[in-house]
Amino acid sequence: MTENSQAQPASTPELPTQYAPAEVEGQLYARWVERGYFEAHATSEKPPFTIVIPPPNVTGSLHLGHAFQHTLMDALTRRKRMQGYESLWLPGMDHAGIATQNKVEQQLAEEGKSRQDLGRAEFTDRVWKWKEEYGGKILGQMRRLGDGVDWSRERFTMDEGLSKAVQTIFKKLYDDELIYRAERIINWCPRCLTAISDIEVEYQDDDGELVSLKYGEGDETVVVATTRVETMLGDTAVAVHPDDARYAHLIGKRIKLPLTDRTIPVVADEHVDPEFGTGAVKVTPAHDPNDFAIGRRHGLENLTIMDERAVITVPGPFQGLDRFEARSAIVEALREQGRIVAEKRPYTHSVGHCSRCRTTVEPRLSLQWWVNVSPLAKAAGDAVRDGQVTIHPQDMSKRYFDWVDNMHDWCISRQLWWGHRIPVWYGPEGEVVCLGPDDEPPTGEGWTQDPDVLDTWFSSGLWPFSTLGWPERTPDLEKFYATDVLLTGHDIIFFWVARMMMFGLYAMDGTPPFRTIALTGLVRDEFGKKMSKSNPNAVDPLDWMDAYGSDAVRFTLARGANPGADVPIGEDWVQASRNFANKIWNATRFALMNGATVEGELPDAAELSATDRWILSRLNATVAQVDAYYDDFQFAKLTDALYHFAWDEVFDWYVELSKTTFFAGGEQAKVSGRVLGEVLDVTLRLLHPIVPFVTETLWTTLTGKESVVIADWPKDSGFRDAAAEREIEHLQEVTTEVRRFRADQGLQPGQKVPARLDLTGTSLAAHEAAIRQLLRLQPAEEGFQATATLPVAGATVALDLSGTIDVEAERKRLTKDLGAAEKEKAQSTAKLGNEAFLAKAPDNVVDKIRTRLAKAEADIERISAQIAGLPQS
Repeated sequence: MTENSQAQPASTPELPTQYAPAEVEGQLYARWVERGYFEAHATSEKPPFTIVIPPPNVTGSLHLGHAFQHTLMDALTRRKRMQGYESLWLPGMDHAGIATQNKVEQQLAEEGKSRQDLGRAEFTDRVWKWKEEYGGKILGQMRRLGDGVDWSRERFTMDEGLSKAVQTIFKKLYDDELIYRAERIINWCPRCLTAISDIEVEYQDDDGELVSLKYGEGDETVVVATTRVETMLGDTAVAVHPDDARYAHLIGKRIKLPLTDRTIPVVADEHVDPEFGTGAVKVTPAHDPNDFAIGRRHGLENLTIMDERAVITVPGPFQGLDRFEARSAIVEALREQGRIVAEKRPYTHSVGHCSRCRTTVEPRLSLQWWVNVSPLAKAAGDAVRDGQVTIHPQDMSKRYFDWVDNMHDWCISRQLWWGHRIPVWYGPEGEVVCLGPDDEPPTGEGWTQDPDVLDTWFSSGLWPFSTLGWPERTPDLEKFYATDVLLTGHDIIFFWVARMMMFGLYAMDGTPPFRTIALTGLVRDEFGKKMSKSNPNAVDPLDWMDAYGSDAVRFTLARGANPGADVPIGEDWVQASRNFANKIWNATRFALMNGATVEGELPDAAELSATDRWILSRLNATVAQVDAYYDDFQFAKLTDALYHFAWDEVFDWYVELSKTTFFAGGEQAKVSGRVLGEVLDVTLRLLHPIVPFVTETLWTTLTGKESVVIADWPKDSGFRDAAAEREIEHLQEVTTEVRRFRADQGLQPGQKVPARLDLTGTSLAAHEAAIRQLLRLQPAEEGFQATATLPVAGATVALDLSGTIDVEAERKRLTKDLGAAEKEKAQSTAKLGNEAFLAKAPDNVVDKIRTRLAKAEADIERISAQIAGLPQS
């Protein structure tokens, strides 16, 4: 349906006296979905606009970070839909391998069971049941927020179509020798019992210990230092720099490894820094990535000394101890032997932790599946460098390049049961067969499938095209790929963005998965601190939605969204946004009660008052400004521009200036009513993508049409009236200055004061009635005596404040202000007259000083005139 088919009723219904978000939001959203406004069709002749949602975890619930990014994505999609695009915002969820498996294992533990008790098939069935019963909570919360997604296309990374895509690309990568199996050092989580990738390790400074210990005997002694004493049980060498004269006599010899019956060689390796510590390092190839590399260069043995739960497996007194228990026990044993040279406690150093369970990660030698990312990462970097893909803001490109240009091969296997199982089968004679989705598994005795599953990011990396039907060349894929915008946080450039770029370019014949990557910051509390449950400063956005409405939460988040920058948010700001929604409501209600209408053609400029021409000129300028900000992803600026235009210019100025016209009635009141209707119509459409619920209610009431969701996006008509804008600016200047003066005198806003207005020679003569109305100024009657005269904007406002102000106190106040202005002028003049300062100061600093000088001179002129206007005592 198009806007043109929407019906216009004969009369406009009235609005309730107050806006109650809870009473309308749910009903409106249900109606939008029921009428199919958010559905996109591959057969449409409209140009496509596509956004895929960063799929939230099936275990997740809506947090402020989700609400923030979803608000921005929804705004982009709603605007494009109004602009005539076939807008697709595709929703879905990620199966979240480790997180979901942990949830179900916790549930089993409460029953006194483990996944091993159930077996793989029954456990997987249990996870699916959990998903159906408890998963997807966030999808309902997205509806609360107002997400305009196409629910008919909802996808899940473990559904049949996406599973086929995963198996297809694995097979393709395997056949192209870009997937391989190898024994390497990986990050191992002893709690989750699986490998995790580098980007799933979070580093933090922990207090530990640095222990220096002595290896060897007599002249063949070497001192090494370590923070992980327990790993010495797996040492297979000591390494020194080949040019280090201190150890030249030891290179090639074997020395005694304490607490064991083994000797280990001293090897020369340029990786060792002779200036660091003693210049000698212990080498544990099975438990450290750098040591693994040294071990490969020197053919060293790899000794794994811990099991999957980080329990020591080396026969002897430490066998069966947890790694941290073993650490203390080994230090004590070395101390008894006199092997401890030095101990430093506490020793603060960076330690890796599992991002999901916070367990200290253990480097571990393990046989895993890997992606050779080198050619894929190069293509991902080139796509940005050659302009196929734009990163916004541009300064975030460096982070992207730092990652893709230096990416290590990706460990994609996980020792879990929930996830996409690796499609590789092993035969009884050592055969290895990789299967595509249409291949039949090999049969016969001795054939087994690889037990591991794929990293969750492997399947979510296919999201932009697997959700559209790939590997089939579907109409959806032809219509909606490549997607237009990926809007996501800068914190998952490495997790998700780079993965999608690599896979999209590889699977889609060099076509990147999106044209623009728009990166946002992270939501923080009002003091700029990271939100977390441990602080605790985390906020449930649903609580704020319940209290203030979804529009208020959305508007607050959008107003803080500067590209790439973090977003502080506090409850006071949400309250202010709720007040803005109420302001829109009340102003529209007033307008409707006073003849605002969208019926009939907009009058020609010749029929309009200066006030009408001013607001239409400002309206079109705002349309152009908002469009420019949207195209540059400047959500904070566009939201702020709309806020100030709606509140300041429309509601505080135009509505107030028009009241005298409305109250007077007649033909001019009808003209202004039509102008006000036009302004509200366009303003509500401009606001709709950010605050969809309140604008839907108001716009449909104003226009009588079906829905603002399917209305046309406003266009800049090109109408500008600089003269009218200057005229109203002068009126505003007069009004603002007199209001400030009244406030300084302690007058109440509604208190009426006799005044004489001299508007001769200005363009304000036609506005005298409006000025008097705005400033509560009564006509000057017989006996009028000016006690204060305010010259402003070429006009003079003489006020009779006899009996209302202390003239001498006012003279003292103004004299003090005059002194401050004269001091500012002197300081600015001195700086601008200093040639040495001007030669060194940046242009923007000099410009600021010139601006301060101009303001000081204007203040001196204004205050001097006010002092002169005071009656003589």
